[in-house]
Amino acid sequence: MSDAALPTVAEVRAAAEAVKTALDRHLAAVEGRSGDDDPAVFAAFNELASAAEEYDELLYDRYDEVTPFEIPSTEDGVPYTGPADPTAFSVLIRRDYVVAEPQRLIAQAGRVAAHDRDAESVHDGGTGGALGVLFGEYEPDEIASRYKEFGLEEGDSTLWLVPSEEAAEPGEWLGSPFDHADPEHVLHRFDVSSVFDDEFDEDDSDAEHPGLEAAVGETGKGH
Repeated sequence: MSDAALPTVAEVRAAAEAVKTALDRHLAAVEGRSGDDDPAVFAAFNELASAAEEYDELLYDRYDEVTPFEIPSTEDGVPYTGPADPTAFSVLIRRDYVVAEPQRLIAQAGRVAAHDRDAESVHDGGTGGALGVLFGEYEPDEIASRYKEFGLEEGDSTLWLVPSEEAAEPGEWLGSPFDHADPEHVLHRFDVSSVFDDEFDEDDSDAEHPGLEAAVGETGKGH
């Protein structure tokens, strides 16, 4: 960095003062916490982390020095800052599939269409129409439990529990159902992926892992 672009001494001192203020606020929030998931503590934590990072950067740029501090984070790096006592919540689910056996999928849709006139108009002999028929006939949870019957193969899946302080208005989010999901407002998430199997296979190839997907997939937000 050129001398012209260096932070001023005043900027570094201001950043140091911001860290001191953030430390005081964090301590006050911890002393007055209402429980393990007190949002005031998480907010103060984030403020302290941000102030410390800013000070560290300015100190390095100006004096080529670093601080001895490392701000810890939750397991996935995103602390929960949502409401402590939610009155409503959303469950956001994504499940990925691969069409492993197209002909099986099409045949299953054909059986449904043979007994359903509405489905008949959707079933065009292709996999797209077949998926429309099957998801029109069966609930997603039933397809998830019977996916092999439909010629599908499971991919990754994730479930996010997102608390809120008030329920959404009817129809409010239907146009973009997942855009409002703030990672810092996710109270709990449950991930399932074959990558976890691979990690365990590499680390403990001889060990048994009952309930592997559930165990490695569950991630509770918070301290």
